[in-house]
Amino acid sequence: MTRDGRLGVGIIGAGRVGPVIGAALAGAGHAVVGVTHGSDDDRVESVLPGVPFLATPEILRRAELVVLAVPHDELPGLVAGLAELKAWQIGQLVVHTDPGFGLDVLAPALACGAIPLAIHPAITFTGTSMDLRQLTDAFAGVTAPPAVLPIAQALAVELGCEPVVVADADRPAYAEAIATATQFSRSIVRQAADLLASAGIENPRAFLSTIVHSSVDEALAEPGDPADPADLAP
Repeated sequence: MTRDGRLGVGIIGAGRVGPVIGAALAGAGHAVVGVTHGSDDDRVESVLPGVPFLATPEILRRAELVVLAVPHDELPGLVAGLAELKAWQIGQLVVHTDPGFGLDVLAPALACGAIPLAIHPAITFTGTSMDLRQLTDAFAGVTAPPAVLPIAQALAVELGCEPVVVADADRPAYAEAIATATQFSRSIVRQAADLLASAGIENPRAFLSTIVHSSVDEALAEPGDPADPADLAP
C-alpha cells in the first residue's frame, strides 16, 4: 500500500466502537471522511467533531479504508449487501472489529477486489473519548492475509494497541476467550453486588472495586500456563 501519511477513513457503525476507532485513526493522522448515523448522534459528534454523517454507499465511495463496527449479527448481511450493490472498490481496505469473525465474513468484499482485515482492540468500549486512553494500554487481535498482515499490524499500532496475530482458524477460540473474560466478569460482579446489597451493604459495587481489581491483577500475574497438567497437580 502506498502511503502519504493519510488515508480517507469511513466508519460504518455509530455505536460504542466505530466512532472511537475513527477518532484514534484521526489522531494518527488519517482523515475521517464520514460516519453513518446511529442512535446517539450527539455522542458521535462529541467523539468525531466536524465529521459528516453519510449514507453507507457514500462512505464506501469516498473512503480508502472502511471500518465496519456493526453488531455481530448484522455484519455478514452488510458485507454481502454492499457487494451486491457493487459498492466495494478495488484496493479498498475493509476492516471489521468483531472478535467472533475472521476473514470469511469479508469474502464478498474480497471478491470485489477489496482487501480484508480483522482488527479487534481488546477493550470494553464505552463509546466516549475515555476509550482512547484505554487503547494505549491494550492489545489488538489481528487477522489478515499474509501479504497484507503488515498493514493490519500497522493500523493496530496507529490505534494505540500492540498487535497480536490471531490465525484465521483460531478466531473462534479467540472470540470465546474474549466473551469469557467480559461476560463472566460482569456476571460475577453483579452476583456479588446483589449478595452484598441483600446483606445491607450500601453501594456494593464501590465496596467490591478494590477486591475485584486486586484479584484480577493477581490472577493476571500468576506464572505458568493453567493448561499445563503440572500446574494442576495437588
